[in-house]
Amino acid sequence: MGILKKRGTIGLVGLMVLIITFSLCLPMMASCGKGNSWSRMHSGTTQELWDVWGTSPSDVFAVGRDGVILHYDGSAWTSMNSGTTKWLEEIWGTSSSDVFAVGAGAIVHYDGITWSTMDSGKGLRGVWGSSASDVFAVGGNSLIMHYDGTTWSSMALATEYNFNGVWGSSSSDVFAVGIDQYGGIILHYDGTSWTRMEISTPGIVWTIWGTSAANVFAIGDAGTILHYNGTNWESMESGTQDNLWDIWGSSASDVYAVGIYNTILHYNGISWSQMHSSTTAGLYGIWGSSSSDIFIVGPEGAILHYRSK
Repeated sequence: MGILKKRGTIGLVGLMVLIITFSLCLPMMASCGKGNSWSRMHSGTTQELWDVWGTSPSDVFAVGRDGVILHYDGSAWTSMNSGTTKWLEEIWGTSSSDVFAVGAGAIVHYDGITWSTMDSGKGLRGVWGSSASDVFAVGGNSLIMHYDGTTWSSMALATEYNFNGVWGSSSSDVFAVGIDQYGGIILHYDGTSWTRMEISTPGIVWTIWGTSAANVFAIGDAGTILHYNGTNWESMESGTQDNLWDIWGSSASDVYAVGIYNTILHYNGISWSQMHSSTTAGLYGIWGSSSSDIFIVGPEGAILHYRSK
């Protein structure tokens, strides 16, 4: 499948439509979200932003096309020198001085002062770790890489998969999601080996996130939301057929999923509901420091911020 961007499924023409519509409709975003408090922030860039992550309300990073990395200090977003022009798809870290960003042929690391290139990356789409010396990065062509605190190494798989995301609750409880020739896939790592889990979804699974080993969510095409209770994966009713691209929550009863056509879903621990929005642009990444401080990134440098009143 090669490098398959989750943003690429809408096509070039579709992307242009989304960008134009996003620009026109964002002033009306005040009507979106809980408490009518989603607002657009000034990012200082027109590049697509694909993921966002941070350590606190005043230490947030966003990454995207052509190596763009932005940092938010609680007052303003500023551009950082990433040292690469490669597309950066996802970002994660253990602290403000230990941050990893991965993408199309790049792994870059931030030590609190500068970004430096660690590895060629070979087309990576997701990154997560249990500690600074236990980091996983995944991508196409069955690529799973592991960082032990010193070097990156590839983990061998016998079957061909294309991975999009990775998350875990510990070093011996890690999930990787994506697609193979038959449909969506989820693999599990027990600290020794990777095994395929039984799910039933024909579309791509884009990413995964959870609060514990017994409360894990995976999302994908056509409104797919899967939930793992520690034993089995089961489908959840999302209320949408839109492709879902990223997921994050502050707790088991406060979870958000975002996707194409400005889809924002919220889970209250019982059911998913769609949050009203006046725009039809795609939303690519979401992260928050708490239930009252949430960031969403998207096309043309868009950053939305939710702050409870």
